[in-house]
Amino acid sequence: MRLAPDRRTLLLGLGAAGLAPRVLAQPRFVVPPLAPLRMEVDRITKITVCVRPFRAAGPRLDVERVAGKRVVHNYGHGGSGWSLSWGSAQIAAGKALEGGVKEVAVIGCGAIGLTTALTLLRAGAKVTIYAKDRAPYTRSARATGTWSPDSRVADAAKVDAAFPALYEQMARTSYAAFQTLLGLPGEPVAWTDRYTLFDGPDPGVTFPQRPTTVPDIRFFGVPLRNLAPHWNDLEPSQHPFPVARARHGTSMQFNVAELAHLLTSDFLLEGGRIETRTFNTPADLGRLKERVVVNCTGYGARALWRDETVIPVRGQITWLAPQPEVRYGLYYRHVNVLPRPDGIVVQYGGDSEMWGYGSEDETPDLAEAEASIRTIAPLFEAPKA
Repeated sequence: MRLAPDRRTLLLGLGAAGLAPRVLAQPRFVVPPLAPLRMEVDRITKITVCVRPFRAAGPRLDVERVAGKRVVHNYGHGGSGWSLSWGSAQIAAGKALEGGVKEVAVIGCGAIGLTTALTLLRAGAKVTIYAKDRAPYTRSARATGTWSPDSRVADAAKVDAAFPALYEQMARTSYAAFQTLLGLPGEPVAWTDRYTLFDGPDPGVTFPQRPTTVPDIRFFGVPLRNLAPHWNDLEPSQHPFPVARARHGTSMQFNVAELAHLLTSDFLLEGGRIETRTFNTPADLGRLKERVVVNCTGYGARALWRDETVIPVRGQITWLAPQPEVRYGLYYRHVNVLPRPDGIVVQYGGDSEMWGYGSEDETPDLAEAEASIRTIAPLFEAPKA
């Protein structure tokens, strides 16, 4: 009986015949020509401030009875609201539809409210969103727009044993949903190159301090394996930045204005309703005709539900006039820059994720805005003779 040759013997034989498969060397990546960012203070178009709803135990997804209604909670995602929205919506919708429920009220019209309402609608329910503000005027509209599923989503020391698996489920479900929105007009979701830069020119700027009492928190985060492209170190000859070290990656980002518009339009076109309504206390839910309510009020839940487990984490965005020619983002000295069709996003994140913790001050800080711009500007200045 003749034995089949093993792979090594087969390749040696093919090599002798000149037919062995060639092992091609990976091409050396070199950063393509980049349009320079115009980091100029007089290009500021607006400054927006958002308060992220951080909960140490992670997003609230439990069920309770209030004012004769079965209320499913879906809030408290920290800085990960958009990133986890579809996965969180799937969990909340499943709980809302238990027992064959066919009519559901959704409270809130931000990232979590819109995705939850659409998920319920597509599962066959009749859905009405009740909200004081439409999507463009919610806190979700002031989000940076980067895929960040573990941004201040929980305190690693305060989550229960089931949370890591729940978090991964939410992240992977959301990631898959966002992939279906790639390539659409207006680019509601897109992939862009990103560069993290180290040890470059000192801009000599000082950022305003935020004197707050900050607890010792280790924010939750686990690697989401085989989900997104890997980042790689670059040699100085591979990039144009005046820094000692650089890393390159590709990240998913959201054109938040277009994404919110798309979700709202889809919801209405598919039969959903939006009604303007203000809720001052949980007892106000008793006025709704629906027996099941999904509470997607984000940071607003702190006041509405008297939920002091929701902690504000302030984040400010400085907007510069759009540069359509810029298709990359970068991170340098704690400043994040992201290109969007509605403007160049510039955001200082502080020396840790605790920056802004405990502050619900939504007043724009011009000094912080100018310092952020002046931190990035030296990267694009012409070399001195």
